[in-house]
Amino acid sequence: MEKKSLWAFGTREVVYAAIGAALYAVLSIATNFLQIPAAANVSIRPAVAIPMFFGLAFGPWVGLITGLVGNVISDLISGYGFWPWWDLGNGLIGFIPGLIYLQMTDFRSLGDIIKAEIMVVVGVAVGMFVASVSEIWVSGIDFATSMATNFVPAFISNIVNGLILVPILMIAYSAVRGRSGR
Repeated sequence: MEKKSLWAFGTREVVYAAIGAALYAVLSIATNFLQIPAAANVSIRPAVAIPMFFGLAFGPWVGLITGLVGNVISDLISGYGFWPWWDLGNGLIGFIPGLIYLQMTDFRSLGDIIKAEIMVVVGVAVGMFVASVSEIWVSGIDFATSMATNFVPAFISNIVNGLILVPILMIAYSAVRGRSGR
């Protein structure tokens, strides 16, 4: 069995982060047209579960890079431009769940799924808050407007997608690992 380290960042993590970022970008591009009405360029992105899962499965740095780089690629290709605070927010969505990476022992267990779901909520709350607050000085809007048009729609959409899809990814990953003898 491999020895796991929370802060390791080597070849393994680079490879997983690249795979995660590519998956997140491609799957986000596929749904970026699903804009939430009355929200400020917030789309419904089921792919947001990718950085959350990659953080849980491979560590916080992998989750961070998956979300950050995947969001940069997705936004640039979709024509939204470069929004560094939103890219950072999407990175935090993967980084924060990754903080319990060492505690994840059986992705099929109810205990691990509950821990993961709690970290998904915390990660989305922190990540979308950072991104939304940036709109105060970037777009010149007030706090209440930022919360109403950015944070709330992004938070709700990402929470729904994360809470549903992350456990499915965990169980599927566990099944694949079980078949490969790992």
